[in-house]
Amino acid sequence: MDAPSTTASRSSVWGQYARYNRLANETLYEACAALPDEERRRDLGAFFRSIHGTLNHLLLGDRIWMTRFEGGDHPSTGLGAILHDDFSALRAARVVMDARIEAFFSALPSGFAAGTISYVNNSGFASEDPLEILLPHFFNHQTHHRAQVHTLLSQLGRDPPVLDLHRVLRPNPG
Repeated sequence: MDAPSTTASRSSVWGQYARYNRLANETLYEACAALPDEERRRDLGAFFRSIHGTLNHLLLGDRIWMTRFEGGDHPSTGLGAILHDDFSALRAARVVMDARIEAFFSALPSGFAAGTISYVNNSGFASEDPLEILLPHFFNHQTHHRAQVHTLLSQLGRDPPVLDLHRVLRPNPG
């Protein structure tokens, strides 16, 4: 199969990734909601220590990148910041963020992916990167940290949900 060659088809790929992101997050948060709070917060040796810490980091990363994609600047913050101490508030913020991501990527401005973004990263370094690299990074970052939460669920003896893109987008192919 040939790679997409038109702006419209590339845009629809990003929209599909945004939809997958929302659905995968809904699935993952549902699994995490079944845990007692102390298990969600247990330090299991992950980079952001716990499921709760990792979910907060993922929301923070999405907030930073979406602000940049929308033309704004995001103040530097520790990447391990706990944005929402309460799981219900974190889950509600995730829903709002996923709607923001899906709306943005379903109506990607013409030529957007061919541009660049200048920003100062959390280490204070000025950077300018092409969106053809940043857009895949954005979605890969989400997948990377969902996989960490998936592993943490396993470490807690829980059955992690299926998060494969093709099964999230087409759960019951017929």
